[in-house]
Amino acid sequence: MTPRERMICAMRNGQPDCVPVAPDTSNMIPARLTKKPFWDIYLYRNPALWEAYIDTVKYFGFDGWLPVYSGGLDFVGDNDYIIFESGERLITRKMERVNGKEFWSSHVMVYYIADPPTYIAAEKLKLPPEHTDYRNVPGHLRPSFESGEDIYNKAKAMMGDLGVVGLSAWVPLIGAPEQVYRYYEEDEKLFEEMAYIAEQGILQAKRVLELNPDFIFLGYSGGLTLQTPEMFRKIALPCVQTITAMAKSAGIASQMHSCGRLRALVEILAEETDMSNINPLEKPPMGDCDLAEIKRLFGSKISLMGNLHTTTDMLLGDAAHVERVSKEAIDAAGQNGGFILSTGDQCGRDTPDENIFAIIKTARGYGRY
Repeated sequence: MTPRERMICAMRNGQPDCVPVAPDTSNMIPARLTKKPFWDIYLYRNPALWEAYIDTVKYFGFDGWLPVYSGGLDFVGDNDYIIFESGERLITRKMERVNGKEFWSSHVMVYYIADPPTYIAAEKLKLPPEHTDYRNVPGHLRPSFESGEDIYNKAKAMMGDLGVVGLSAWVPLIGAPEQVYRYYEEDEKLFEEMAYIAEQGILQAKRVLELNPDFIFLGYSGGLTLQTPEMFRKIALPCVQTITAMAKSAGIASQMHSCGRLRALVEILAEETDMSNINPLEKPPMGDCDLAEIKRLFGSKISLMGNLHTTTDMLLGDAAHVERVSKEAIDAAGQNGGFILSTGDQCGRDTPDENIFAIIKTARGYGRY
């Protein structure tokens, strides 16, 4: 099987030639491997992050897994300006001109030489409300940016058979603290907003499925785990049910990503939706997932992707340790297929290369069916 075929088979709960292996290396490791300042990747797209990721797939030889966000992958718009620059970091801030007057945003984006960017309130950095010394972001001020579809088509061509490339659709969620208060206050305006997001997410899913991606991707980092199961059922579940049914009808795998405490969500998705795959199924203390238990209870209904600990296993362990815990994960969830060996959310920048090679070697050998 090619890596792409292997991933698609496992995501659809089938049994491929061996356990696919796709550690979450979506950000820091690709940026590190370029040997460039991280702002070259995140700010200047030289190369773009998705390109750096595919280069990482080629470097290590694991099965590629690239969700492309349908709204595009750019952090920067044509109203962003560089307001600070040193050898260690750059800061950009949005500014709009209305009737000749400049209005600066309340938050800024800080780009670091060796870390991903941070979105932070300007007042926390003691920045002034306005700026007189600033410059354009080179190469970004142009009439239009690449859309998610543009990037998807380029990524598909570059990835080839080395892995899967998916497209995303929006799902409503309660995340910010003020939304939680509004939820319990039964603020009708909030429910209207969530209904609108669900409606737009379903429309987006229709457009995405017409492009025939390898999978449709739902979820936003830990956003869904910030809700209670009751909130998820009321706010997000109807939308998720509709989108996963659409994907199933189209013969396209669907995947939910939500880091953190995921056990309750796994049960809901397995029992009440047509979701194909869920990740990253993190271990305690970051999560609450017992891989063997989840496989036993829900493995016939939903395929699994996870769950080596990104800190204790991948960052701090040695290659022998990674091999051992990889075998444990395969023993827990690999029987009869429907399992992709991966990690918790996002391997750290300084994860040793030999540990990533170890997880791949184990999947290719011990994980063979």
